[in-house]
Amino acid sequence: MIRMLLRVLGDQYAGPVRRTVALMTTTAVVEGLSYALLVPVLRELFGSDPGNARPWLIAFGTAVAVYAALRYISDLVGFRAGTTLLRGTYHRLGDHLARLPMGWYGSDRVGEVSVLASRGVLEAMSVIAHLLAPFVAASVTPLMIVVVMLVFNWKLGLAALMAVPLVAAIQSWTGRAMAAADAERHERDQLATGRVIEYLQAQPVLRTGGRTTERFDMLDDSLRGIQRASRRSALSALPGVVGLTLTVQATFTVLLAMGAYLALGGNIGTPEVLAILVLAARCAEPLLSLADIGGRLRGARAQLTRLDALLRTEPLPEPSAPIQPRRYDLEFDAVAFLHGDRLVIDDLTLTVPQGQKVAIVGPSGAGKSTLLQLLARFHEVSKGAVRVGGVDVRDIDTSTLMAQIAVVFQKVYLFDGTIEDNIRLGRPDATDAEIRAAATAARLDEVIERLPGGWNADVGEGGTLLSGGERQRVSIARALLKNAPIVLLDEVTSALDPVNEAAIHHGIERLMAGRTVVTVAHRVHTVRTADRVVFLDHGRIAEEGTHHDLLDRGGRYADFWDISTTRPRAVGDAARREHADRA
Repeated sequence: MIRMLLRVLGDQYAGPVRRTVALMTTTAVVEGLSYALLVPVLRELFGSDPGNARPWLIAFGTAVAVYAALRYISDLVGFRAGTTLLRGTYHRLGDHLARLPMGWYGSDRVGEVSVLASRGVLEAMSVIAHLLAPFVAASVTPLMIVVVMLVFNWKLGLAALMAVPLVAAIQSWTGRAMAAADAERHERDQLATGRVIEYLQAQPVLRTGGRTTERFDMLDDSLRGIQRASRRSALSALPGVVGLTLTVQATFTVLLAMGAYLALGGNIGTPEVLAILVLAARCAEPLLSLADIGGRLRGARAQLTRLDALLRTEPLPEPSAPIQPRRYDLEFDAVAFLHGDRLVIDDLTLTVPQGQKVAIVGPSGAGKSTLLQLLARFHEVSKGAVRVGGVDVRDIDTSTLMAQIAVVFQKVYLFDGTIEDNIRLGRPDATDAEIRAAATAARLDEVIERLPGGWNADVGEGGTLLSGGERQRVSIARALLKNAPIVLLDEVTSALDPVNEAAIHHGIERLMAGRTVVTVAHRVHTVRTADRVVFLDHGRIAEEGTHHDLLDRGGRYADFWDISTTRPRAVGDAARREHADRA
């Protein structure tokens, strides 16, 4: 388990963890050996002159004081190490999650990552702070007491030693018996977490349907599943707890009977028997605690296993010799992309010259947004290559690639903080004047003026205190501040009111000026102002050309245009004839 812990934490924490374990082991050894002084203490107290016990009492007190000091230091070191490792684990987990491909973040990952990043990390890192010292003490101290027994009376010591393999076997059997129940409990927890999130997200739909007082059946089922899994887990642990208790009590009874028999036969003195029984009683407490500590350690180990599996998930590889692109033209070279078993992009070849604006249109599921994600290397292509400035994106360092690209998504996420904080994410070293200029260009200044608090107004988690259009303006201001030479736009004006749409179009025009732009759009204004339109269908380019040329052809794009603009086909034909007459 320590090896797995070190693997999860990384090499930089190996030294502190090993030193902490060594200190805890030393403390447990000192505790066990200190009990050896009980034998001469009791022998002298029950002898002819009890005063002779004084030096042994002083020695015993000194040993206990040394143990107490070591225990205090080891507990303090363990707690400090635990908090340090907890912080380090969160940083490592966050860095790793940021490097994983976007395709890894499926819908089933929400509950998994939520449980693992909260309770999972805390439970795993509690090993050092709270579990390791009691476990080492419960394992090492009884062994040292058995060694002391062997030294003073090998028969009683051998009888006590026979309990060691029994205790180990019970612990091992209990761990195997509970493994399946623990795994089921984790799966139920993960499912329930996802259902709770889904239930909260579904509130608008439930309330619109007048079902606010009804229970959410899938959530209820998942909670009942947790209840059943918890019951099975408790029942799985019960035989081990009972077996361990019976073993410890039986061993103590055997030692008591053997001690009485040896004392009556004159083979051992009464003080020695009493000392051995005191030592045996001292063994009982830590051994009985192994059941509880073992269960908690198994839970921590399970979380460590999941953390280890997550941290072993391969991130997008970084180039060993990164290349800096000198141009900003874009190219898809025979690109194919598989999402699971589904072919999303199929042998697609497309070039976007530097400074050109290309609009990607097509039906839902055609792969439009996937093209933008492949350009930003959110996914790795299955075949072919995506190039920026003639350089394969796989040969460009991720930070360098992202510095060249500004992305404005359809769904904007804002971090809990002020508007200025969220804009500054585009370029953290920007001056206040540059931030305000970007806000003005995105028509965000008029939003700020009417917000209570102005620039210091809090946007709420996810930007919930702003409207969709206002969040989109913040996103555009952030992209303007970044001032990247390549701009990727993903349906940024979808479902906006006319006022916000007009303001956002103004910001987009400022954002696209002089840059290489790829935009996924259906809106008339965006498509008409593009230098080239690419119609995508089933991951392939069905048509390509200017907006007016594609309308003149009367093909797939023209049909799609008529439908998307809610005009009858006859009106579309008239518009194309009028365009031909003007030409």
